[in-house]
Formats: sequence, structure tokens, C-alpha cells
Amino acid sequence: MELFEILEPTAIKVVGKLSSKKRLFQDLGEIVAGAYGLPPNDAVDALLDRESLGPTGVGHGVALPHARLHGLDRVVGAFVRIEEPLDFDAVDRQPVDLIFSLFAPVNSGVDHLKALALVSRTMRDANICSKLRANDDPATLHAILTESPKTQAA
Repeated sequence: MELFEILEPTAIKVVGKLSSKKRLFQDLGEIVAGAYGLPPNDAVDALLDRESLGPTGVGHGVALPHARLHGLDRVVGAFVRIEEPLDFDAVDRQPVDLIFSLFAPVNSGVDHLKALALVSRTMRDANICSKLRANDDPATLHAILTESPKTQAA
């Protein structure tokens, strides 16, 4: 599994400011609706349900919200870069500006975990995060995310 298999170029967005985590999830719902044909409200509800179990802000300005959805046949992703970081209840209590969200089939099993590990490894790379923060063109962001040598799952 590689990131280019998970993340469509149309599933990337740069926004200036978001008022809340819920607004971010609504944006993610709209992104996956457009890129993958998923019902946006289902995506938002699934993210909110997962987030109620514990925040998915992993630190260093990065959040990895993820959820399982009916109607998917593979793991898909969406990426948002926020110009003004958003309070996300991250583990390090720092606001987030890089959000990579994953959606997996309800019965995806190990594929969901592999994808989450892949995204986590990628987003822990300080060099990649610096490049992501320095660019606001979605095509460039997609290239940074998918052309990294660390974007292959085990």
C-alpha cells in the first residue's frame, strides 16, 4: 500500500481559518464527497463518533482523524492544511495545521491499520511537514505526500 493509492489529488484542500473541529470535519466530509462519492454527512458523523473516543491530534501540529464507513471498498484519504492552526485537543496541547484523514470500509481489518501506520510515519517526518507548511498548491501538496520515499506500508 502506498499513499498515492489512498489519496486522490482532488482530496486535498488548503483553508485559511476554521472555527472548530466540527467545521474541519464538515470540510473533510465535503472533500471525500467530491473525491470519492461518499455521503458527506456519513463521513462527518463517523469522524465525530471516532473523535468522541479520544482526540486524534498526534502532536507537532498534526492530526489524523479516521473512521470506518459503509459503502467503501478500500481505504481513502483526505488532506487539509490550515493556514491558521486550530485547537484540536492534541496530545501535546498544540493547535494543528496539518490534517490527514482516513476513511476505511467497516470490515477493512488490517488494511485500515496499515494505512494509519503509513500516514503516521509520513506525518512524523519533520522534513515532509516543513514542505507541506511551505506550500499552498494542492497539486504540490499531493506530490510531497505521495512521492516521499517513506510512503510505503509494510
